[in-house]
Amino acid sequence: MKIARKDGEVRRPDGRPDLAVCINVSKREPFGPAGGGKTRAGTRRLFPRERRGILPLRRKGGREMTKQRRAELLLVLATAFWSISYLFTRVCLAELDALTLNAFRFLSAFAALGAIYRKRLRAATRETLKWGAVVGVMLVLVYLGATYGVMYTSLSNAGFICCLAVVITPLIELIAFRRRPGKRLAAALTICTVGLALLTLGDGLHLAVGDLLCLLCALCYAVDIILTDVAVAKPEVDPVGMSVVEIGVTGAIFLALSLAFGQPQLPQSPKVWGAALFLAVFCSGVSFVIQTTQQKYTKPARVALIFTLEPVFSAAVAYFLADERLRPTGYCGAALMLLSLVLAQAGPGKEKRNDDL
Repeated sequence: MKIARKDGEVRRPDGRPDLAVCINVSKREPFGPAGGGKTRAGTRRLFPRERRGILPLRRKGGREMTKQRRAELLLVLATAFWSISYLFTRVCLAELDALTLNAFRFLSAFAALGAIYRKRLRAATRETLKWGAVVGVMLVLVYLGATYGVMYTSLSNAGFICCLAVVITPLIELIAFRRRPGKRLAAALTICTVGLALLTLGDGLHLAVGDLLCLLCALCYAVDIILTDVAVAKPEVDPVGMSVVEIGVTGAIFLALSLAFGQPQLPQSPKVWGAALFLAVFCSGVSFVIQTTQQKYTKPARVALIFTLEPVFSAAVAYFLADERLRPTGYCGAALMLLSLVLAQAGPGKEKRNDDL
């Protein structure tokens, strides 16, 4: 059933015709999020972005909360876990090579999540398994590019280039899907890129072989974000099941690489065991489940912007736990990156709430 206004057409609050779906509710509600007109009693029109949770959920007392904002806060939490991972990875590399460590953390996370979500795994559809495998392969390329890229370039170059996914993601969206970022998001991306350069680059950007590997990491990271967005939008894909499959595929590939090129072994000391298990449970298990289940409520370009907070959080962890200090320009860069996130989160008026950001 469609709800018609006085002119006989179904229209959006901005006046454009819309063929959105109507659902039955128990009371009369305003037409659309801005209350631009009345509907018949017992029905309410549901906009596409409202179905995705991007429009605000009204609460008592006039407060508004969106699934999008809640999802982005959880993505910030996942980014914080990934930022801490650098410190624990340094601890683990004293006893384990990089391939073995990645195999351990992802297979351990798969074992834990598989036990928790075993019913979802048994009921996983073919689409869930397919997209989980595809994203898992991209994740392997991300970690390989980052792991070996940093071995053949400077830390500052690696930190900057690996985070260029914040720029590559909207470019891929523009080329592949004709999605153009809004002015506010474009400004936030520009500020973030400048801040990222100030935070990570020292004497300048000097291209080396490692820089190309880090660029591969950034490109695969951007593709990973977009593929996840495409996959979780499909109704036949279970995001939780997909994230478990993704982690299992990543762990299996790293195990094969470790057997072929590494020196497989388990951690030897309690300190490394604790660090490796933290990487497995929080930095691999919890974080990737958050990304897969929450990314459908926001846009890939915004996800990439949030993930660039990783070097900011890493710098904070290094400051308090490893007694490392940034250059003055580094602090300016971190401030600009935080400003870019605030700019992206700052909503316009209610009338523009459902516009592309």
